[in-house]
Amino acid sequence: MSIRLAQLVERLGGQLKGDGQTEVRGIAPLDVAGSAEITFLSNPKFRAQAEQTQAAALILSEADDAQVQGYAGARIVTKNPYAYFARAAQWFQQLAAPELTPGIHPGAWVDPSAQVAASAVIGPHVVVEAGAVIGERARIDAGSFVGRGARIGDDTHFHARVTLHHGCEIGERGIVHSGAVIGADGFGFANEAGQWIKIPQVGRVMIGADVEIGANTTIDRGALADTVIEEGVKLDNQIQIAHNCHIGAHTAIAACAGIAGSAKIGKYCSIGGAAMIHGHITIADRVHVSAGTLALRSILEPGQYTGFYPIAEHREWEKSAALVRNLGSMREKIRALEKTLKTLNKADQAAPHDAASPAPQNQEEK
Repeated sequence: MSIRLAQLVERLGGQLKGDGQTEVRGIAPLDVAGSAEITFLSNPKFRAQAEQTQAAALILSEADDAQVQGYAGARIVTKNPYAYFARAAQWFQQLAAPELTPGIHPGAWVDPSAQVAASAVIGPHVVVEAGAVIGERARIDAGSFVGRGARIGDDTHFHARVTLHHGCEIGERGIVHSGAVIGADGFGFANEAGQWIKIPQVGRVMIGADVEIGANTTIDRGALADTVIEEGVKLDNQIQIAHNCHIGAHTAIAACAGIAGSAKIGKYCSIGGAAMIHGHITIADRVHVSAGTLALRSILEPGQYTGFYPIAEHREWEKSAALVRNLGSMREKIRALEKTLKTLNKADQAAPHDAASPAPQNQEEK
């Protein structure tokens, strides 16, 4: 299905330069886009490719529009070409998606007390337990599990094999990818004489609207209070969020990050891949934690924080690691030297100084 450029601009905004009747069928990168596709330029480094692209139309910024002279196709000028591309891609995806028939698949099992909107789509082998609520136009794909009393908001999509445990909730327009588990028990145990005693995890997971959760990501339910994911949060694949964490609105967390129990992360933060956030700490709004960073203490001011050792050739790294291991003893030696120097300086200042000796007489005076 194709879209006229005039339709695209009418829907998404921007300034159109060129023939609005030009039809495009999809979006492609600069170097492979053809005459029936639209492309975008969001990084000035690729202006040379934009000059040569065969795309029917080019999404670009005002600054790039002034610099890209050789491209002869239509242009859509906008403040944020990358965001414009994302919204255009969503529209193309909606147009290409197969139309689904609302209803419950015969192979699904839905408890009679569950409330499933007539416009929802429930796939094969889905289980919906007692008291669960599934909103309008929600889509629950094959093999997913919705526990008792759980709630799924309007227009939310569970891909195949998603688990939403009892009492947990997710808001409108959510996207949850395959293998995600929401509401498993938190890791709570008390130690008595070397043995571990399980602490019942009776809290919930409460997720706001417009949240996306990646494949095989796990979000544990709270021990007593709830684990909270606010609206607009984006979680990549294979992230662990422990019990009683609170993730602020519009924060994005990349793959393989781990958030320990009761950590509180602010709004509009970004957490890089494989970063580790210690439990019971607070991270302020608008903090960026670099990939691989270990955050052991609270971060109370916005900014970028990094804590990892740069990659090096192995032998060089071993030498550096040896130095790092000895930093403690080196510090003590330096302190001892500073104390010795301080003592010597005090002694030197306290010692009496002899008056200047008279100049020696020459032999004739003698």
